[in-house]
Amino acid sequence: MIRDITLGQYYQVDSILHRLDPRIKLFGTMIYVISLFAFQNITVYICAFIFLVSVIALSKVPVKFIVRGIRGVITLLIMTSFLNIFLTPGTVIWQFGFLKITYEGIVQAVTVVIRLFLLIMGSSIMTLTTTPNQLTDGLERSMRFLNMIRVPVHEIAMMMSIALRFIPILLEETNKIMKAQLARGADFETGNIIKRVKAMIPILIPLFVAAFRRANDLAMAMEARCYKGGEGRTKMKPLKYKGRDFLAYFILISYFVGMLFLGWIDFIPLLIH
Repeated sequence: MIRDITLGQYYQVDSILHRLDPRIKLFGTMIYVISLFAFQNITVYICAFIFLVSVIALSKVPVKFIVRGIRGVITLLIMTSFLNIFLTPGTVIWQFGFLKITYEGIVQAVTVVIRLFLLIMGSSIMTLTTTPNQLTDGLERSMRFLNMIRVPVHEIAMMMSIALRFIPILLEETNKIMKAQLARGADFETGNIIKRVKAMIPILIPLFVAAFRRANDLAMAMEARCYKGGEGRTKMKPLKYKGRDFLAYFILISYFVGMLFLGWIDFIPLLIH
């Protein structure tokens, strides 16, 4: 399951999506997330899914590699579904004691699962097609207007970039620790939930130690290279918009306008009545 997490990983391949400006991909991800949560409409979700499939095709990233990232959150999706099914008030379909399933709960559970599925897939596309350095530059340029109110934009972008870099590193470290503990006779699969949680302690403690050690080494390396923050720094590869970037902006804005129109269709009958 550890190897199934793809968030924060970069998949190197030559595609038009990889060549786009990182600011476009950040803007597109934001637009996509807003379109998922703005309205609860099956037509909106179908269009969002079609748009996502088109983007995946343009990225040339294997679908199996992207879907693999969903396996790590299957437990979260199942728990969220059950909580919505049994705790959402409404028209009761089935009841046994204090447990009851409502029609509204089923609708809410399906909606949440669809949203989370599309959200994880869409967010993964951004990190899979954007290197950490590009993502840092894109975040910094996108939030540059906040410098007027003395927000440390460069430092914030740098922290987010480092966090994304550490995700695959820590996953690899966790995999190594688990294999070492299994070789020593550790058992992570059998027993009740309390026993399984206790069995994770020999993994978590070395993992935290390794994470702090890596963070300390990184801080020392940055200090040795006289890193003093973003003030006065220049870029080796400045970001410049090209024709394909403006075309991507037009497509994203058209997509968002279309999603708003589809979402507001549901409200027209309510406004008439």
